[in-house]
Amino acid sequence: MIVKLGSIEAGGTKFVCAVGTESGEIIDWITIPTKTPDETIPEVLAFFQKHEIEAMGIGSFGPIDVKKSSPTYGNILNTPKLPWKNYPFLEKIQEQLQVPTGFTTDVNAAALGEYAYGAAKHTDSCLYITVGTGIGAGAVINGELLEGFSHPEMGHIIIRRHPDDRFEGVCPYHKDCLEGMASGPAIEKRWGKKGIELSERKEVWELEAYYIAQALVQYIMILCPEKIIIGGGVSQQETIFPLVREKVKELLGGYFTQPEVTEQIDDYIVPPGLENNAGIVGGLVLAKMALESK
Repeated sequence: MIVKLGSIEAGGTKFVCAVGTESGEIIDWITIPTKTPDETIPEVLAFFQKHEIEAMGIGSFGPIDVKKSSPTYGNILNTPKLPWKNYPFLEKIQEQLQVPTGFTTDVNAAALGEYAYGAAKHTDSCLYITVGTGIGAGAVINGELLEGFSHPEMGHIIIRRHPDDRFEGVCPYHKDCLEGMASGPAIEKRWGKKGIELSERKEVWELEAYYIAQALVQYIMILCPEKIIIGGGVSQQETIFPLVREKVKELLGGYFTQPEVTEQIDDYIVPPGLENNAGIVGGLVLAKMALESK
């Protein structure tokens, strides 16, 4: 008998909802525009109520409360999407579906999907970073999601400004953090065009690689993940991976002698193995974990 699991990848512009199996196979799915909770959640529930799922996994846009002992565990917190601010996301799903439910960030779910079935399969650890409208990252270390009093906010680390870059940054909190300098909106505001329109401008992607590589070096120094996966819209630029890999090696300065970063870096910093399905497959993995720990 097939155990059917549910998965929600909740993004700022759309919710992707899927039903799948314990092996990560997607059986049915739907995309729902992200409007207000009163508009979006009933559509989400209606989709899952057509299926007899046994557990649910949710990967949500943030910030969210992931600490299980917290009184607001499962809530979306101070998001700029004001209708969702302080929304009890997990509670609303659980009270209607009445199944064990795992809850984490969208990037954590993507990291989990890549770890279980994607580019990081057969490793003990990986880091997934998405570079798009925002920048976020999730990590799986020794088979466990990296979380503490909150979830990691690796998109907001402080980086060195390029000596020739006078752009102030777009992050409303920190201005020139990683997200402020290297996200899709930062590219558009700095260069006056969207990234997709700048594919042939090498200087755009050299600067982008300069910032992304700095971040990856910090993650490598702290976490030593066995695989780094870059997703999101910016990662679809063909030139970005060679530039990032080259800059990472330069910044590491020969400190590590492990082959991952000396001889095999083309297989170390890679695009998602699950392409655009990392988050939704990760939700299925999260659901399976919730079912097993019931």
